[in-house]
Amino acid sequence: MKKQGILNRELAGILAKMGHTDQLVIADCGLPIPDGVRCIDLSYTLGKPTFLDIVEAVTTDFQVEKAIVATELPKHNHSVHQELDDKFELTYISHEELKEVSKQAKVIIRTGEATPYANIVLQSGVIF
Repeated sequence: MKKQGILNRELAGILAKMGHTDQLVIADCGLPIPDGVRCIDLSYTLGKPTFLDIVEAVTTDFQVEKAIVATELPKHNHSVHQELDDKFELTYISHEELKEVSKQAKVIIRTGEATPYANIVLQSGVIF
């Protein structure tokens, strides 16, 4: 049994398969999941697990090259935006564009987050 890192076997497995420029989405509980895109649903009740908890867990085990959020995030969800802005150099696109980009993701990780626009596209970098 693993001693540390991501314990969810499905999530650990998909992270191990990610290559340079592959994208994953960490989403609130309201983001539509496109047909054909794998979804790892971690939600267990409204608000749990939080979006930021999952961002933190994933990014300790995943090399981020690019982070994309909705332009609506700063206005409608200041606290989540501030946390993300402190952690990443953010790229902004409209929420509608983010939903389109999510159709190309290798996986969408669904959280129980129930605050507006708490979604992020993370593009895989390389560790060397």
